[in-house]
Amino acid sequence: MLQTPPDFPAEAVARRGLGALATGHAADLVEFLNEMPPEEAATALARLPADRRVEAFDHPELSRAGALLLALPGPAAARLLVDMSADRAADVLRELPPDRREALLRPLEPEPASSLRALLAYPEGSAGSLMTTEFVSLPATVTVAEALAHLRAVERTRETIYALYLLDPASGALLRTISLRRLITGEGPQKVIDLALPREPVTVAVSTPRAEVARLFARHDLLAVPVVDARRQVLGIVTVDDVLDAVIDKGTEDAQRFGGMESLGQPYLRIGFLEMIRKRAGWLCILLLGEMLTASAMQHFEDQLEKAIVLTLFIPLIMSSGGNSGSQATSLLIRALALGQVRLTDWWRVALRELPTGLTLGAMLGVLGAGRLLAWQWAGFYDYGPHYLLVALTVGVGLVGIVLFGSLAGSMLPFLLKRAGFDPASASAPFVATLVDVTGLVIYFSVATVILGGTLL
Repeated sequence: MLQTPPDFPAEAVARRGLGALATGHAADLVEFLNEMPPEEAATALARLPADRRVEAFDHPELSRAGALLLALPGPAAARLLVDMSADRAADVLRELPPDRREALLRPLEPEPASSLRALLAYPEGSAGSLMTTEFVSLPATVTVAEALAHLRAVERTRETIYALYLLDPASGALLRTISLRRLITGEGPQKVIDLALPREPVTVAVSTPRAEVARLFARHDLLAVPVVDARRQVLGIVTVDDVLDAVIDKGTEDAQRFGGMESLGQPYLRIGFLEMIRKRAGWLCILLLGEMLTASAMQHFEDQLEKAIVLTLFIPLIMSSGGNSGSQATSLLIRALALGQVRLTDWWRVALRELPTGLTLGAMLGVLGAGRLLAWQWAGFYDYGPHYLLVALTVGVGLVGIVLFGSLAGSMLPFLLKRAGFDPASASAPFVATLVDVTGLVIYFSVATVILGGTLL
């Protein structure tokens, strides 16, 4: 827990340039605070004006935001939660243990404590967890003059005013959305709803996954999307900046899982040594156990290895080619699934596409592998024995089979994981490579048994 030192020397703050940053860009202030030791950052925040603290905390890039909030005096922390955007305040509160969270919310009863608790109740990664309750809604019967007067009155308390939501005066259901640009083109006495485009607004439910929300933003070029309930009453809005932050966070998680580890959940330099070990050790141990099956496969073909030791020279080439083709296919399909370019029901189309692709790529690598063996033999760099043509054929055909299997396995594994309810990003490149390593050896030595049977084997 961060504690604010009561006698923190003001000259140290000045030496770090906080005075200049107190009036500069908020992003510079956040970067500055992130580089400070925790206790020093807490004290620096306590010395800032209240509105400047709000600017800092409203930036998702602020590290240790929850701990820094607890380090502030009680009244300052309460005011900060009131003045922050509701969605960002909920994000900061999610970082805290439940008892600490409740202690901060208690002085804010009934509002905004009730609204913040509602936001905290939505599943993480859903539209409900991303939305803010600070939006502009008006009865559909208002005039342009009344709408503009309302905007002037509430502008400072709303996260965005670029879109206005027109509601049915009786039921409160969403009827239309109108942009600020379109609103200001109207005449004062004109009804706002007459200016709105005659089409149903794009909406999402509270349970809509953030990936789907991001796709809607990209498809419709939105700045904000309303979150509605079953009666089409507006619960909040998701703004484009929140979607970008969520997409970046998700991309970071997926990139880390691609490397065969758990998502860190925080900046690299902020994570502790033991936590880093915990995040990385599990998958490494699982992958090691998987690679042990490679040794078992080689033991199974021990007799063939003893008779044709030349086959062992190409095991690294065989294993790496299969793993590389599998990793390529996995990366392509995970991204395609994430972007909605393919669905679970498209698995057979993907399989039919990867079959000729894997065969073609395997044939290309097979020609290269066999050609390299023949070139070394004919140039006198290495003698592969009297049956070198059959060995070259074995390498070539083995590569075709292994690359084909790698492409099919790598493309189908994300579908299997998603069908089972897991994150397809778990089909990371190391995991696929381990799977293909084991099966690749079986394919390679099975091909060798067929081609070299009666000669070397």
